[in-house]
Amino acid sequence: MMTADGPQRISDSTVHRLSKYYRTLTYLSERGIKTISSEALAQHNGVTAAQVRKDFSCFGTFGRRGLGYNVLELQRNIARIMGLQRKWSVALVGVGNVGRALLDYDQFRIQGFQITMAFDSDPAKIGREFHKVFVRDVFNLENDARAGQVEIGVVAVPVVAAQAVVDKLVLGGVKGILNFAPINLKAPPGVFIRYENMAIEIEALAFAITNPELVRND
Repeated sequence: MMTADGPQRISDSTVHRLSKYYRTLTYLSERGIKTISSEALAQHNGVTAAQVRKDFSCFGTFGRRGLGYNVLELQRNIARIMGLQRKWSVALVGVGNVGRALLDYDQFRIQGFQITMAFDSDPAKIGREFHKVFVRDVFNLENDARAGQVEIGVVAVPVVAAQAVVDKLVLGGVKGILNFAPINLKAPPGVFIRYENMAIEIEALAFAITNPELVRND
């Protein structure tokens, strides 16, 4: 949606809710449910109906007043908005415990995120296949990523190597990076980094259980 100052900026929280709506709609469509109201969709996702309508208004007009949303149509629209209607080429860097678990995670492939390349610095892993993905030498990461037109990189390496890996991915033309290393990384404008830190998430749960009166569930 355009504003007087240019394209409307969408918050991370809105994007996260879109992902939740998409999963809810997928669940409903698989069970043959054809329509859903904003109130029902809100209840499924722990938000208000007003929040659902506000989130969708950022991208256009969906549904009809009094009739609700067509589940399959809304699912397809969210997939289009989020870029889920196509295949994405993904490179995994680091084939340790976390990396191998990611290679074995079928949901990535179902959602269209294809890990087409894997890289490591360990000679014992280079040249092997894990879950049908050939492990390459990380030394060649930049050139291989460019040649393979990799769009998303997943960084699952130790902290000391993470920034160097990101630098190579950027030089290889990668525009999106999911980082599992517990460190903030630098990238130029136009390259987007998201962080996945399970230790932080479980610590947040510990805080919530310890201080329930201080925690909001929104």
